[in-house]
Amino acid sequence: MTEHRPWHGVLVATALPLNDDLSVNYDRYAEHCAWLVENGCDGVVPNGSLGEYQVLTPEERARVVETAVAAIGGERVMPGVAAYGSAESRRWAEQAGEAGCRAVMLLPPNAYRADERSVLAHYAEVARSGLPVVAYNNPIDTKVDLVPELLARLHGEGHIQGVKEFSGDVRRAYRIAELAPELDLLIGADDVLLELAVAGAKGWVAGYPNALPRASVELYHAAVDGDLDTALPLYRQLHPLLRWDSQVEFVQAIKLSMDIVGRHGGPCRPPRATLLPGQEAAVRAATEKAVAAGLA
Repeated sequence: MTEHRPWHGVLVATALPLNDDLSVNYDRYAEHCAWLVENGCDGVVPNGSLGEYQVLTPEERARVVETAVAAIGGERVMPGVAAYGSAESRRWAEQAGEAGCRAVMLLPPNAYRADERSVLAHYAEVARSGLPVVAYNNPIDTKVDLVPELLARLHGEGHIQGVKEFSGDVRRAYRIAELAPELDLLIGADDVLLELAVAGAKGWVAGYPNALPRASVELYHAAVDGDLDTALPLYRQLHPLLRWDSQVEFVQAIKLSMDIVGRHGGPCRPPRATLLPGQEAAVRAATEKAVAAGLA
């Protein structure tokens, strides 16, 4: 029997429903997690950037994890545990374990441009929590690039079991497979889903399933199965939305799409501003086109 790896499949980096006063609506969040699983998603990743973790209080951040676990079970919840310091990230990993989670996702140190020794020490510290760690490579935002050679070293030393690859460089998939064949590659950006799925990805930490779960899950499975007759037309249809996942305004865009399809996206906390009129019009048009095509 193959060991279950909770980071396999479609894991939705969940948007966090906020009330008009910008307080967290935990009941809506619990319902959203359950709805995603009901619509074919394998789990959720709370407290990622899409979940606005940077502007949550520690109490809110802990309760978000507990809410997700209560809604769908800890084996389906892989929280983000990013923090400025390694000790804080380890505490968040321990909190996730105490809540019942089976894995966590971790950015490299993001308070400064860390060197390789700092990155290694950071992942080693969080791995001491005892939970499997999935690295998150986002050199665009963190200014720290987990290149394939560094990922292979992190994996070889037992600090990580997978990587969410957000660099956008799909060539890295093949280099990672050469250097660390047992390290699981996860699709990290929605708009390179097909390319990384074909390259052997084991999962997708996904944004747009928040609004369009069924079509997104169908796309993922067709892509990893190599069914390009199904995947390619669907990818082309969804790509005008999927590419927003790699834009600065990805949280606002995905929340707007959620509102349009009848979910609760709602506002974002400052300093995120509302979309500009042209941006809103583009997201709205692409979402309505997807709805009209039966993808919602």
